[in-house]
Amino acid sequence: MSDLIPLAQAHCIPRRGVEHKLTAARVRELLPDVPEWTLAEDGKALTRSFRFDDYYRTLAFVNALAFIAHREDHHPDLGVHYDRVEVRYSTHDVDGLSENDFICAAKADLLTA
Repeated sequence: MSDLIPLAQAHCIPRRGVEHKLTAARVRELLPDVPEWTLAEDGKALTRSFRFDDYYRTLAFVNALAFIAHREDHHPDLGVHYDRVEVRYSTHDVDGLSENDFICAAKADLLTA
């Protein structure tokens, strides 16, 4: 992925194997591009909680996120509650974070912008 393309406009590509796992330095470079997201304690995932006014809006967000996940072939772990969604991105095939996680986090942010 080129740093000239905004994350939200980039597309995921299959990333399998440790050679696609981001270094700690690269993670630090990308985190400012998704400022509402935090690094999980183990450093292997990006997490964010999205809040909504009601269950209908919560599920509308989940459905939109599912569409993105299907289109990008990169799927988050979700915790769905009445007025919030806990989203966690990681790339299991690299045992940590890949650029796909940051791409999808940026796309998720656009859903509430």
